[in-house]
Parts: sequence; C-alpha cells; structure tokens
Amino acid sequence: MEYYEGRLCVSYQELVGSGIMSAANYKQTAARGKMHVMRRGGGAAGNYALIAVDSLPLAYKEKVHALYPDGDLTHLKGWVCSNYEIDQAAVAFYHDREKTGVDLRPGKIREYVTNASVLNCCIKLYNRAATAQKIFGGKYNWEEMAQAIEALRGEYGHTLPASTLRFRKKVNEYKNQGYGCLISGKFGNQNKRKVDYKTKLLICGLAVLPNKPFGSNIHEMYISFVCGELDVYDPKTGELFNPDDFTDKNGDPKELSESTIRNVLNDPAVKLLIEKSLSSWSTFMHEQMPYMHRHSGRFSLSQITMDDVDLTRKLKDTKQRVHAYYAYDVVSQCVIGASYARKKDERLVVDCFRDMFRLIARHGWGIPAGIEVENHLMSQYKEGFLKAEEVFQFVRFCAPLNSQEKYAEPLNGAKKRSVIHKNHEGIGRFYGKGKWRQEYKKISDETNELYEDKEYFSWEQLVADDRKDNEEWNNTLHPNQKMYPGMTRWEVLEANINPNLLPYDARTLAYHIGERVETSIRRNSTVRVAHEDWWLSNTSVLERLEPNNYKVTACYLPDDDGAPQEVFIYQGGKFIDTVEKVQTYSRVMAEQTEEDKAAFVAQQKKIAKFNKYVEEHAINRLGILKPDQQAQQEVQEIKVSTPLEYEPRIQLPSASDRAVADI
Repeated sequence: MEYYEGRLCVSYQELVGSGIMSAANYKQTAARGKMHVMRRGGGAAGNYALIAVDSLPLAYKEKVHALYPDGDLTHLKGWVCSNYEIDQAAVAFYHDREKTGVDLRPGKIREYVTNASVLNCCIKLYNRAATAQKIFGGKYNWEEMAQAIEALRGEYGHTLPASTLRFRKKVNEYKNQGYGCLISGKFGNQNKRKVDYKTKLLICGLAVLPNKPFGSNIHEMYISFVCGELDVYDPKTGELFNPDDFTDKNGDPKELSESTIRNVLNDPAVKLLIEKSLSSWSTFMHEQMPYMHRHSGRFSLSQITMDDVDLTRKLKDTKQRVHAYYAYDVVSQCVIGASYARKKDERLVVDCFRDMFRLIARHGWGIPAGIEVENHLMSQYKEGFLKAEEVFQFVRFCAPLNSQEKYAEPLNGAKKRSVIHKNHEGIGRFYGKGKWRQEYKKISDETNELYEDKEYFSWEQLVADDRKDNEEWNNTLHPNQKMYPGMTRWEVLEANINPNLLPYDARTLAYHIGERVETSIRRNSTVRVAHEDWWLSNTSVLERLEPNNYKVTACYLPDDDGAPQEVFIYQGGKFIDTVEKVQTYSRVMAEQTEEDKAAFVAQQKKIAKFNKYVEEHAINRLGILKPDQQAQQEVQEIKVSTPLEYEPRIQLPSASDRAVADI
C-alpha cells in the first residue's frame, strides 16, 4: 500500500494476488467505474496499477482493512525492512578506539551499528521527497516514522527512543554529529580528554589562517608541526611554538586523528570564535550575532517600522530594478506608506514619510508614537526629524546588516511569499531553489556575464502593481486570528488606534520633510509659492521679519499630485506665519460666478484689514524747531549763574510752544 496524489492506494498485486478480488472481478469492477484506478499499470516506466482504497466496494474495502490492518504503517515498515542494510562504515568507526575514545564491548558495538543503520533508513526516506510523498501521502510524517521504527524494535533490536520528539531529536543529532552521538554519555567524551587546552589553542590558531583551511589541511599542518617539519609562531609576540610541548606521556608526538580535530573544530563555542575570526564584520552581524526577542504591542500606530526593498521585476528602459521604501504599522502589519524611485537615496525616504503622513491626515489620526529605522539612509536625520520627541516620541536606529533587528524585513518577506509571488510571474532569483528559481537568457559576448530576463516592464506598471499588492496585503486576514478573529490587517489598524497619540502637526512635518521654496513677501501681503499667491494671515506678521529683509522660506507637504495644501513661512529657521491661498476672481463681471463673488469679498476683507492696520498704527508727524544763537547763549548764562531767589518777570517760551507756533 502507498499514497498516490494524496490518497491511500492498494496495488493490483496486493488486491488480486492476495485473493481479495479475482482478476475477472477486478476488470469488471474497474470497467463499471465502481472503483477509482488512480494509476494504470504497464507502460515504458513499468508502472503497476494503484487503486484508491476509499473507492472500493464495501465488501472489498473490509477485506483490504482486514488483510492490512495498519495500512500505511504496514507499507512504511515494509519499506524500512527492504531498505535496511548494515552500515559498514559504522562498524569500522565503533571498532576504532581512536575515533570513539573508548574500548566498546561487542554488544555495544552491535547496538550502535544497528541504531546507525536504522537511522540511515529514516534519513534516506527523508531525503527522497517523491518516495515520502507516496508513503505518507504528503510531507514527511515524523509520528508515523517513529511508530514504524518502534514496531521494528523487536526485529532489529535497536535502542532508539520511542517518543516521536525524542526520536526526531536523535535523527537530527545523528545528521549533524555523526556516529559519535550514539555513544552513551556514561563513557564520557574521550576525544576532549586527548586535546588539552594548549593543543586546542594550536588547532584553533591553525583553523583561522587567512586561507580558511579545511579540517584535513589543519590535520596535515598539525602532524607536520609535531614532527618538526613545520614552524608555527604567534604573530603578536613572535614566539615560536615548541613541538616538545605537544607530546604524550612517553615523549612521543601527540597524534590526533582527523576526526578528533574535526570534533574540536565542531564544538559550538569554538565554531563561534572561528566564525568571528574569519568572517567580515557584516557577515558576522548578519549570521551569528544574537538578536533581541520581542513580542507585538496592543495598539496600532504605537510603532512604525521602515525598510527598503528592490522590486523583483526589472524596468524596460534601464534593465534595472525599482527601489521601494515601505512603512509598516507593527501591530496591524499594514503598509501605511510607500515610495518608489530609480535611485536609493534620501528622496526615497522622504517620499515614504510624506505618503504615510498623507494617509494619517486623511483619516484624522495622530502622529505615530515610535519608529524603528535603519542607519544607512536615516543617519542624517538623527539630530533633526528623527531626534526623539521632535516628531516621534520614541526613535530606534537598528543595527545594520541584521535582518532580525527591523520588523519590516520579515514583513517584506511574508508579503512577497503570500501576495507578490501569487500575483506575478518572474518572482525569484537565479540562485533561488524550487519555485523561487528564475531562469535567465544568457548573452554570449566577451564578458560572458550578461543575462536577460524573460520580460521587462514599464515604470508605471511596476509601481501600480506594487501598490495593488500592498492594498491586497492590507485587506487579507491578520495572521493572529486568535487575537483578531475574522479581522483583516486594515480592520485591526483602524480598530486599535493608540488613544494617547500626539495630534497631527502639519507645520512641524512641513518644516522637516516638506518641500521648500525660497520666496519674498510682495506688497506687504502675499508670497509666491508653487506658481500661486498666498495671503499673509495678518499685516502684523511684518513685525516678525528681520530689518530690511522680506525674503522667507515657504515649507509645505505636497499632496498626491505634488500640490501644496498648507503653506508655512520661515525666516532664519524662525516660524513667521501660516499663509492662505489667494482665491482669484474673474475680472469680467458678466462672467462672474458665485465663487468669483465670494473670492472678491474675501479679497476686499483682506484689503480692509490691511487699511485698518495702517490707520491704527499710523505714525504722528512731529515738528522740529532749531534754537537761535541768542536763546542758546541765554540758556547757557542761566545755567552757570547763581540761582535766583525770585521768579523772572518775563516768561520764556517752551520748546513745545515754539513747535506749535511753527506749525
């Protein structure tokens, strides 16, 4: 019995040869369609007929179950028995004291050889996906395999674990560690005893040579060194290693087998240190450095995570990939901001922020509380836009080249696997495996390095397709259906907005990530921005300007079409005013609409406020009187003379009186 196309089947030989059904009955039942023949027999491939067990008439189905009570398990046991063979390499290993580190009794050798031979069958079936599909009806079933191996315990006398999890663990230990993992721990690890601390340092030092030697090369160098054929020294101190320090108790060179040296090098702690010495900083960070383990939050917009990605398909005109930047909400996993560019630069980042804040403004949400970003394109904003509490309350710059640091990276991968690969062709790389492998046309030229994709696309098509994919991603079910039953990512986003967010601040955002236009205040009332005139909110704004300086910087967040909606003007980094768009009206009275009339009234009010300000702040003119020389002399004489004890008979006119007289 075996599985075929997901259904348990019985072969023609098992059905007819066992006497369950005669050949005549088989032909008649099959001809009448009373049973489903999944695969016809014969042909060049030498196939045998397979009949679905669940399609058999009841009487025959009961006979099959009676004859094969365990069905698939019986078939699995049969396969193991037919593929079981004594592992001769295991026999040699367990007889070699140099490799085992201990003298094993014959009974233990037989036990370990049997265990290794049985595990070889399990691994053999695991590596044959097509065979496993037939036997299990799908992917490799560890539970059924453990049951089959346990059922064969009496027949072979193995001592492998009966528990599915322990059996699975033992298989993986055997795959990674080899024969040595089957030796009982009570014997100890003799290999480690043979390798003292000094010898271990020598082996590890040879392993981290710049040419990254293989284990066999390290073994050869070690043997050459202890035999005096190779000099080894410490580059830091210049000290030569003495071969006499690496001898056994008899004074002979300490001989280590290649497997012993491999065991030293495969020690997890040693492997880590070797990787640190041989790997570049970026490789070590990406592959070896631990990452922080975190769990998700409760509220959407509490945390935003951002990252870039290259769209897989290429452009027609340049044969290059479109660069994309995404902003995800961590809790809902929604894409809430996206931008696209031909160059991966700060403009790509700014456009993504703008796209995100346009969405936030449309829905009336607040400023996200926290954000995590990469260092590469964001470091220039550390002391400005991305300074904590400038816009976002919490800002985290993630470690570079560590994909686990940013939550956006696994979200990019999940979106690619669940949505993008489903919707489009040509998703993958030439080095990919299975469905992720893409074939490319080789171009024969002098470089021998050029390839062509099967199809190229326009900029508009790639961007439009990606935005549709983002929309589909947002409207698919949230992966945590236990917490959010029946809710899509977008529904989770809208239903769980953090109630403590800071309000949307268009002015601050425009200053940091908006468009900037250098302009001037005209006629004490307007500025020119984006080919349109904008009113000052009040004439008193002029009081905030620097002396004799009408030049200002206008900042605004563009809408989806690139046009300004709110414009803020600054001078020398100081906020001056929020300006208002001038609504013009038709000068042709016969053609004026209600909108024109409203615009006319609005402009009249602005001019009236201007006139009122000018009148209220009008400067009073002063008169100036130049004193004559005689009066000046009299005043001087009075100042130096002795003070009089009486009032002068003639009263002198005051300066104010003379000024009035002049007027």
